[in-house]
Amino acid sequence: MIVVCKWLVPKGYLAITIWPFIFVRNNNLKKVDDLINHEKIHLRQQLELLLILFYLWYGIEYLVHYMKGKDSIKAYKSISFEKEANWNENDLDYLDNRKWFSWFKYL
Repeated sequence: MIVVCKWLVPKGYLAITIWPFIFVRNNNLKKVDDLINHEKIHLRQQLELLLILFYLWYGIEYLVHYMKGKDSIKAYKSISFEKEANWNENDLDYLDNRKWFSWFKYL
C-alpha cells in the first residue's frame, strides 16, 4: 500500500518503506514506476528477514560503512539492500524473477 506522508519521509528522500507501507513525499510520486519498484524490493527484503532482522542488519551495515569512510551518503549507498534496489529498480519484472535473499550477493 502506497501512502502519501511528507513528514515521515526523511528530508532529501522521496520515499521510505516500513512494512507493509510505502510512504512517499507527494501524490505524484505514486506514479513513478522505478521509485515504487525500488521500494517494493525493500518490502521483499523486509519480508525475507522478518522485519526486525532487516532493520537490525540495515543499521549495522550502515554503521560499518560509515565508520570506514565517515560519509553518510556513501554509507547509505553501500548498504546491500540499497545496492540491490538501486541496481534493479528499472527492471519492473525483477521481483517476478528474483530469488530469495538476492540482496546477499550485494554485500
